[in-house]
Amino acid sequence: MISNHEEVDVFLGVDVGKGEHHAVALDRTGQKLYDKALPNDETKMRAVIDTLARHGKILFVVDQPATIGALPVAVAQACGVTVAYLPGLAMRRIADLHPGEAKTDARDAAIIAEAARTMPHTLRSIEVADEQVAELSMLCGFDDDLAKQVTATSNRLRGLLTQIHPGLERVLGPRLDHRAVLDLIRTWPTPAALRAAGRKRVAARLKKQAPRMYDRLTAEIFEALEAQTVVVIGTNAAAVVLPQLAGMLADLRTSRDALHAQVEAIVEAHPLHPVLNSIPAVGIRTEARILTEVVGKDFPTAGHLASYAGLSPVTWRSGSSIRGDHSSRRGNKILKRALFLSSFAALKDPLSRAYYDRKRAEGKKHNQALIALARRRCDVIYAMLRDGTLYEAKIPLAA
Repeated sequence: MISNHEEVDVFLGVDVGKGEHHAVALDRTGQKLYDKALPNDETKMRAVIDTLARHGKILFVVDQPATIGALPVAVAQACGVTVAYLPGLAMRRIADLHPGEAKTDARDAAIIAEAARTMPHTLRSIEVADEQVAELSMLCGFDDDLAKQVTATSNRLRGLLTQIHPGLERVLGPRLDHRAVLDLIRTWPTPAALRAAGRKRVAARLKKQAPRMYDRLTAEIFEALEAQTVVVIGTNAAAVVLPQLAGMLADLRTSRDALHAQVEAIVEAHPLHPVLNSIPAVGIRTEARILTEVVGKDFPTAGHLASYAGLSPVTWRSGSSIRGDHSSRRGNKILKRALFLSSFAALKDPLSRAYYDRKRAEGKKHNQALIALARRRCDVIYAMLRDGTLYEAKIPLAA
């Protein structure tokens, strides 16, 4: 919501694109002041803003504030212009209210400008980006990409192991997060190679990186090898692919570890770190997500933040046939996932566990109880960020 909407004279809607954008500017009466393609160039954008500034105060609205929309937002902020964005879902619903089914940049820009002029409640403000938060956002996005690659590579590796030797996969598959296992697969990728290496050599290699479990793991490996004597078609090809997949997985995990160290350094240097770190089960990755997804955005109440995170229940009512409250499928999925996982980890905290148990006793399922706990913790986070206070556990009064 834009607080100074009544002071705006020019509503500039920009449909962002990779090579060029399209801009439409309207005055308060709806008269069109500008309707042209806008190159993704700082000089050209400054010129357009300076021209429109002659008509009065400008509200600059985009449909995507990050990635390809980052430069227009930065230029507008540098020019001292109020910047906001229209969420994609809201834009699509508003577009359905306009005549025609065409999907063009000019039409989208006009819809953005009209929404900014007539429906200010649909807009979200964009504050001047905190350098630390901007860095975190980029690093966390890259970490998400790496996590997906880790999952895909791990699944592919386990799939190949299952194809050539299911018993061996049952031993090694659940331990792919251990560097000793990945090193073993890179060195002796097939059952035949492991048998040729022998128990002593395998145990000696595992002992270097897994001194606590090498003996047990070696025994399980050779027990699995003894249970299958046939050679499955495709094993020779797997001997080529498996070492590469193991190497890729090891490199991806190393990259994530290095990235996490950078994220940790930025989070610990942020002024809000002591506040967020005081909450039970809020670690570095959760802190980073709260900083990137919450800080800098305006939420009038805790309920607004919960709704933004997709943690507010949605009531369904239709006469007497459909009744009930259900979890929202909307909201910021990144923030919702971070708060949900944090709530799961918080079950070790006595107060959080007591609240979870109470919800379970009311008949809620596991996930429902966790979402209820996440909603409660969201209220706490909102109050702490608003007041800048540390977390204090409520101590039950003695009877």
